[in-house]
Amino acid sequence: MENYILLFLIGLIAGALNAAAGGGSFITFPAFIYVGIPPIQANASSTVALFPGSLASAWKFKEYIQPFPTISIIAMLILTLLGGCTGGLLLLYTPSAGFSLVVPWLLLVGSLAFAFGKQTGSWLRKKIRIGPGIVLGAQFLLGVYGGYFGGAVGIMMMAVWSLFGLSDIKVINANKTLFTGIANAAAVILFISAGKVYWPETTTMMAATILGGYFGAHFTKKIDPVQLRTGIIFFNFLITTVFFIKTYF
Repeated sequence: MENYILLFLIGLIAGALNAAAGGGSFITFPAFIYVGIPPIQANASSTVALFPGSLASAWKFKEYIQPFPTISIIAMLILTLLGGCTGGLLLLYTPSAGFSLVVPWLLLVGSLAFAFGKQTGSWLRKKIRIGPGIVLGAQFLLGVYGGYFGGAVGIMMMAVWSLFGLSDIKVINANKTLFTGIANAAAVILFISAGKVYWPETTTMMAATILGGYFGAHFTKKIDPVQLRTGIIFFNFLITTVFFIKTYF
């Protein structure tokens, strides 16, 4: 019983975190490990548990969801879904131990890109022409990352979009909740089909992530954009530091 209470509380916090900044899987994955679920199954169960919470947040943020200028949001969604499917297959058929060594560095790049994305993006756009093909290609790779590992995929998406010129933090955050859910959708189907999900624990956390995602989005909408960006930057670097410590020390 204590394990289920813990998973429910972690799910509430993770759902709210994903709505506000992303990174909910950083606490759900270790929670599943803590209650005795093997790592691959814990990663799969975490992805499934967080999926409905992302959709609940996206629904609450729906008025802020906007496409990139000159880029079809349908194309973005399709490539994200295909990337998520590719990443999910990679997780099922390849070991993730080597990839975990790279994750802290990916998070560091993402954190720096989000923190300095506006300035870096302006400089980058003066040097090269960032066309729709580059944005769509990057979105496919983000989908792969989300389906394979998923840790901080929302943070990575916000960082990349900042580099490409999307500057409205509330639009970025709203889009993040939608596209994170889409990236995970294909992986969720694959993990369920492969029998990798521990259902009693997952459904307990899933109920909590829906509540946390919905009400987290509700309160996030009321936060001043400058404060929200500052909070996200702080959280990004905090999570990156934790991953470096866990991986290398």
